[in-house]
Amino acid sequence: MLCNPDNGPLRACKASQSMTSTPRKIIHVDCDCFYAAVEVRDNPALRGRPVAVGGDPGRRGVIATCNYEARRDGVRSAMPSSQALRLCPDLVILKPDFDKYRRVSAQIQTIFKRFTDRIEPLSLDEAFLDVSDCEQFQNSATRIAEALRQQVREEIRITVSAGVAPNKFLAKIASDWRKPDGLFVIRPEQIADFVATLPVEKISGVGRVTADKMHSHGLRTCTDLQALTRLELGQLFGSFGERLWHLCRGEDDRPVQNSRRRKSVSVERTFDENLSNLPRWLGALAALEEDLSRRLARLDAHYLVHGLYIKVRYSDFTSASCETPGAVPEREVFENLLRSQWQRRPEAIRLLGIGLRLKDALPARQQDLFPEEKRAALALQRASRS
Repeated sequence: MLCNPDNGPLRACKASQSMTSTPRKIIHVDCDCFYAAVEVRDNPALRGRPVAVGGDPGRRGVIATCNYEARRDGVRSAMPSSQALRLCPDLVILKPDFDKYRRVSAQIQTIFKRFTDRIEPLSLDEAFLDVSDCEQFQNSATRIAEALRQQVREEIRITVSAGVAPNKFLAKIASDWRKPDGLFVIRPEQIADFVATLPVEKISGVGRVTADKMHSHGLRTCTDLQALTRLELGQLFGSFGERLWHLCRGEDDRPVQNSRRRKSVSVERTFDENLSNLPRWLGALAALEEDLSRRLARLDAHYLVHGLYIKVRYSDFTSASCETPGAVPEREVFENLLRSQWQRRPEAIRLLGIGLRLKDALPARQQDLFPEEKRAALALQRASRS
């Protein structure tokens, strides 16, 4: 048992599926304030007003997202709705409509498919696109990004920001560089200069705790990290050290994967009143199990359960989780996990969640055996047409 106390009529183009030494052309697209933007689109009376999507402030709800008018007053995602209203008394808080957001997300995905079939959705509002072998716009990733942003604006009537770079790590950073409604491009020859002054907080996987540790060692930019050897990075940051060595140099060879599969499924609930003792913790399990069963039933039959876990959030907003191996989501297992967590910290909680670790039983798709030859052949085909 493990416990963690921190918890248009355009033709689609087929991009390469292989990892090669030739620089890829990756676009990261991120919708601006997605949930709030959809709500404002559907209700023009909200235009220009601070708007958030989230839970009821009278029932200890939290903010899921908010528009930039609200952010100017300090409102942020994951903030308690009651606190958001204190910061911004004119804030309009709307109940989320996830069915609508999923429909809009599917419409945006349809636009992406006009340009490439190599799409890796990260959530309803963001995705990676590999356009390395796209023939539209003379294979200019910048012009492709401009075109898809324009089509989303005209057809969906919301804005998206995009980042263009040779890899996923840099493309994701770039999409945030000129938000909202922005486009930023990092070309291969610009990588060294770009990462030189990049704050360590911008590195994927570096959270607050890791950033604080880096700062305590005088490491504030990627240049600072580049001064350390692989061994030194490993000594300081464990298994993450090797990945850090590459990321601080702007290196990331992960391919865009359009067949992302779930690694877990979970449900959680924030309560109107704190659950102050173990019997109340255990009493909340039945409703959560029903929700979890419904979610599990919606998944395809290729998933296997290989672990169970619980998550709690205390009244001071700190979180903890506890998990154990297992193939069957039994009530007794969840109860034992809750008892174990209660023994570690017997305090009132405001949120309880339960979940399952999943294993994908689908066979892995075979990799291209000759990726370099395939890419060279595609390049020759393009040259012969020009």
